[in-house]
Amino acid sequence: MTDAKAASKATPEQMANAIRVLAMDGVEKAKSGHPGMPMGMADVATVLFSKFLKFDASRPDWADRDRFILSAGHGSMLIYALLHLTGYKAATKQELENFRQWGSKTAGHPEFGHMPGVEVTTGPLGQGLATSIGFALAERHLAAKYGDDLVDHRTWVFAGDGCLMEGVSQEAITLAGRYQLNKLTVLWDDNEITIDGKVGLSDATDQKARFKAAGWAVKAIDGHDLDAIKAALKWATRQDKPTLIACKTKIGRGAATMEGSHKTHGAALGATEIEATRKALGWTAAPFEIPADIADAWHKVGRRGAKDRKKWEARLAASDKAADFTRAIKGDLPEGAFDALNAKIAELIETKPAQATRQSSGAALDQVFAAIPELIGGSADLTGSNNTFVAGTPILDAPKYEGRYVNWGIREFGMAAALNGLALHGGVIPYGGTFMVFSDYSRPAIRLGALMGVRALHVLTHDSIGLGEDGPTHQPVEHLAALRAIPNLLVFRPADTVEAMEAWKIALETKTAPSALALSRQKTPAVRTVASSENLTAKGAYEIKAANGEAKVTLFGTGTELALALDAASVLEAEGTPTRVVSVPCFELFEQQDAAYQAAVIGRGTVRVAIEAAIKQGWERFIGEDGAFIGMSSFGASAPAEVLYEKFGITSDAVVAAVKARL
Repeated sequence: MTDAKAASKATPEQMANAIRVLAMDGVEKAKSGHPGMPMGMADVATVLFSKFLKFDASRPDWADRDRFILSAGHGSMLIYALLHLTGYKAATKQELENFRQWGSKTAGHPEFGHMPGVEVTTGPLGQGLATSIGFALAERHLAAKYGDDLVDHRTWVFAGDGCLMEGVSQEAITLAGRYQLNKLTVLWDDNEITIDGKVGLSDATDQKARFKAAGWAVKAIDGHDLDAIKAALKWATRQDKPTLIACKTKIGRGAATMEGSHKTHGAALGATEIEATRKALGWTAAPFEIPADIADAWHKVGRRGAKDRKKWEARLAASDKAADFTRAIKGDLPEGAFDALNAKIAELIETKPAQATRQSSGAALDQVFAAIPELIGGSADLTGSNNTFVAGTPILDAPKYEGRYVNWGIREFGMAAALNGLALHGGVIPYGGTFMVFSDYSRPAIRLGALMGVRALHVLTHDSIGLGEDGPTHQPVEHLAALRAIPNLLVFRPADTVEAMEAWKIALETKTAPSALALSRQKTPAVRTVASSENLTAKGAYEIKAANGEAKVTLFGTGTELALALDAASVLEAEGTPTRVVSVPCFELFEQQDAAYQAAVIGRGTVRVAIEAAIKQGWERFIGEDGAFIGMSSFGASAPAEVLYEKFGITSDAVVAAVKARL
């Protein structure tokens, strides 16, 4: 900050200009970035942060703070400038100067976990808006559970034309309208500009009518009229519906000659334009420097919420729900969370049921649902198929939000994005179900969840050609490989009820990664028939059957195919070929084991064969170049499961033949 003594109180216009010049300076120094959106929305941001947003810059983790989501994440210099100006300790001048550079907290698009004050990773357009549904839903649910004294905050979203064009926005806004999320406000940067030029080049949608049709309250304003902005934000806080405020703005507002031009969207303005702009704005301070009066005004904004935060802390301390609320917000599981599940696992090892792993997953949920009250979830209109409903669970719905089951509708992408928002908000542990083949629809949100490291559980049933008669449109073939390719995503394919329950346990214990459970439609026999003092699935891969003597063959399997590997091993052993079998429920957890364990499990020096009703990609890690793979190399077909396995050669006989060909 400059040492110049404040001559007068800073005006809101000057405060907004501080955002504009920091955006220009950051992008110019990096020679990369998007100055147009921060400059265009600076006036709206100034009014929101200084008059309405409930936050305390000294306590970015305050549980009852308002959430600000920059869905138009390309304009990341807007949020970095705001965090810096309002006094977030991590948002230093140096961080702004290092915008988009290696090791900087000021990434090219806002990234959760890098900079306090960034609530969610955004950038892929529409996903910030879709994730906000989860934030707003979590707030309503927790307010119903703990009371307005502890939970009473809003979710504010800045979204651009691109966010509204992306299809996931329709899933999101119809969900918000259906659930009457009245503490959600979207501020639309209605500047009529995309990278290629005018929005009219590619779109003619009446967005205000679209939101109204989805059950939102809608208002249009001049996004540069400070009084109009203030009045609209006040109006939003009084509505009984989610609100859209269409802010008519000019991209690059304040730029000397480029205001309103699509050229300001994704490139530095250049030294000449910046010099002229600073002159037009009456801005004489050096790059990244803020005049003292303006800096002081913004710092007061950052401190404005401290009084409310302290009052809230006093209410929390006096509440008989304080311990439970604090534990839930931290994401810690309650004591005894797995007592019932552990007892059930012990019972199942004795009774050895044969059932579909989707049913096993549902049984696991039955055992933990009462013990972990933070669990809330649902299905994308496949409740009976996904086994995601626990009998007797109240439905989460307006106007009473204390229920724990969400009817997501046919909105796989919107559901997955909302799960991320629920997890990021805290206080809940979300899960959602759909057919595994539809992970194609939800994959972008699953990927962002993995990037952010959130605990969200994706229940993906009907995991192979084994779903049968619905045919290749519904039979996932490449999906396991595609999901396993996502870093920091735990992909489980349990072989029986015990492994399914162990997978649920791991997924719930893992705070820093989402999980995907690939679950069968068809029954599979029990394979875990011996009690173990440890969670074997947590190893990622483990020997489930030892060889009779020094092993000559190692068979690997997952899910419904592990039973086929065990059958093949019995045949080979009967013929005098010592054969071991390895269950591989989770590639990612296996990679976390030490090298000695991995080598012992893989069994180099033996003939190695893997069997999985999916494509081979990824299995080279286990079977090497010379190993055999029994699985799919094409799409499936319409027929009963047992016919499909026979026709596509996924049988124990095929495993035996592959072994004999390599012995």
